[in-house]
Amino acid sequence: MLSHLRPAFLMLIIMTVLTGLIYPLAMTGIGQVAFSNSANGSVIVNNNAVIGSRLIGEAWTSDKYFWGRPSAAGKGYDAASSSGSNLGPTSKALIDRINGDIQKLRQPSDPTLLPADSVTASGSGLDPHISPQYANLQIARVAKARGVAEEKIKAVVLANTQNSTLGLFGEPRVNVLLLNLALDGLNSQTNG
Repeated sequence: MLSHLRPAFLMLIIMTVLTGLIYPLAMTGIGQVAFSNSANGSVIVNNNAVIGSRLIGEAWTSDKYFWGRPSAAGKGYDAASSSGSNLGPTSKALIDRINGDIQKLRQPSDPTLLPADSVTASGSGLDPHISPQYANLQIARVAKARGVAEEKIKAVVLANTQNSTLGLFGEPRVNVLLLNLALDGLNSQTNG
């Protein structure tokens, strides 16, 4: 009986060390050496302070900045509560929130159709990107708040628009944090 248990116990110890220690440490080491920025959350550091991540959206409320899409994660962009709202299309709470977002984004006389991402949250509630259409919709507001010509803001949006990967995967998109940082850089260039 003991002769059957000994190889099983030995295999348990070997596999635990291999899959529980050696493999995770090797993958962590490879990630840190080959993909250090991605492995550490793609954080953006300015003056030795972390100001955000390329991968997680943030709440922007000032008219001087582009706004991201609405977030249903916790109280908004809460990475610990990442999820959608789970509200159905007939939910009064969802309809009221969307109507409020519509009023915030356009004047009642404006017949422009709003892009879907301007009033709907992503599945995770943490999406850092918006569509170029939503970015273009905000150019006039941002230009007015910054006292900059719309053409300059439009050029910054265009420079920060990422196209589909290999022309096949994903949609064109704009990372809101990177766009807003570029806007701050534009203002420092014009003021400096």
